[in-house]
Amino acid sequence: MACVVSSPRTVDEHRAVVAALLDPMPAEEVPVAQARGRVLATDVVAAVALPSFDNSAMDGYAVRAADVAGAPVELPVEADIPAGRTDVPALRPGAAHRIMTGAALPAGADAVVPVERTDGGTERVRISGAAGPGEHVRRAGEDVRVGDVVLRAGAVLGAPQIGVASAVGCATLSVRCRPHVLVLSTGSELVAPGTPLRPGQIYESNGPMLAAAVEDAGGTAELLRFVPDDVEQFLGRLRERTADGAVDLLVTSGGVSAGAYEVVKDALTGRGVEFVKVAMQPGGPQGAGRVAELGGIGVVTLPGNPVSSHVSFEVFVRPALRAALGHPQPDRPAVTATLGERWSSPPGRRQFRRGVLDAVSGTVRELGGPASHLLGALARADCFVVVPEDVTELPEGTRVETWLLDG
Repeated sequence: MACVVSSPRTVDEHRAVVAALLDPMPAEEVPVAQARGRVLATDVVAAVALPSFDNSAMDGYAVRAADVAGAPVELPVEADIPAGRTDVPALRPGAAHRIMTGAALPAGADAVVPVERTDGGTERVRISGAAGPGEHVRRAGEDVRVGDVVLRAGAVLGAPQIGVASAVGCATLSVRCRPHVLVLSTGSELVAPGTPLRPGQIYESNGPMLAAAVEDAGGTAELLRFVPDDVEQFLGRLRERTADGAVDLLVTSGGVSAGAYEVVKDALTGRGVEFVKVAMQPGGPQGAGRVAELGGIGVVTLPGNPVSSHVSFEVFVRPALRAALGHPQPDRPAVTATLGERWSSPPGRRQFRRGVLDAVSGTVRELGGPASHLLGALARADCFVVVPEDVTELPEGTRVETWLLDG
């Protein structure tokens, strides 16, 4: 049975607890054209060289360098070689072949004269400038050789990666399955955006925000909205949705503090979720564990204030999702910046302050403040500044760890 832990847990300890809730995701084969944004599960090894044959880097004339060394010269044009021609005739000494960019270089040729150095002749061509051996020739294998690893497992597949995979002949790629995350916001005060607000109601923002964060991290998100603040109804909805085994992780926001009507805490205490205080700001109240009656899935419970919820996701859930996907570096990219103002920080808590980084000067300034309800400021921030637990005063000019939120 889970228990409530009174002493604060460190940020690093809770990161480890959350990371252990997700096993490495299995692999699946997908068509290469549908692999954008996916994480490669195995190395891609080139079955063909790039280029796969010697070819022309220019529209022009394939020649023997020795035949044009005394330019200007005039040579007979004995063949046309467009890109894609497969029956390329050999070049005899003292002749030229008109050739297009990407076309196979004929045997006997060792240079290409660009058309700009010629009169463009089709039966005979006057060449005004010499071409040295190898000039404007792309040699087979100069980019990639057969057997080269062109993509490493853990690579995120963008346009260039899909391009090189296609170029070496991959019709499909082995990628990590995307973890499916059920996102649930609690609170009877929440209503859907677009609905007229009554006194005491607010528009629900945490669910869409966290679902977007899951997708950004590489998972798939399913939003379960407006579950009442009633323990039995709460548990019933979760049992119903997790019965098919398709959910890899449940992330909730709200209902985890010490007050009354904390439905998440009331429902999951004693069912495998451990509720703790983490020594951080914002986002102190946290919970994590596995719930057997929900199929043993991992559950991460985040605080309900929107900034606390988002910061907690970034600190705990995002790196766990990315690690399960096989990212070599699950964390946000970080730089060291110079603080452009004086700060103070409470002792014993690791702070995550929202800021704006000036990439030119390398200075960072706070945006909004440390309060956990300033969602507008969060939306304008491009970084988090991390203040260690043992630091209480940060004079202007202090060097600080800064997480880049658009990386």
